[in-house]
Amino acid sequence: MKLKIKTGDTVRIIAGDHKGTEGKVVTVDRIKNKAIIEGANLVSKHEKPSAKNPQGGIVKKEAPIHISNLSLIDAKSGDTTRVHYEMRDGKKVRVSKKSNEVI
Repeated sequence: MKLKIKTGDTVRIIAGDHKGTEGKVVTVDRIKNKAIIEGANLVSKHEKPSAKNPQGGIVKKEAPIHISNLSLIDAKSGDTTRVHYEMRDGKKVRVSKKSNEVI
């Protein structure tokens, strides 16, 4: 499956408990079709004390969200948009369907 959301894109969550939340994509897992969004889908996780975290305790972490629940935000209009690929100047580029601009 061709993923049209890449690391560094700004996306909006369109389904689930965190619907409407916007954030930047931190990582994308191409095998599981999931992405981690900065500041969204936070879960509480208990961590044992370690050298990195000597106190231990409950830590808030971002959990992955399925790609189908994300929509790319168009930089020009600030609204969600779909994406398609085109050949421009001999290069394959991602293009916004709403504004027809290169992403």
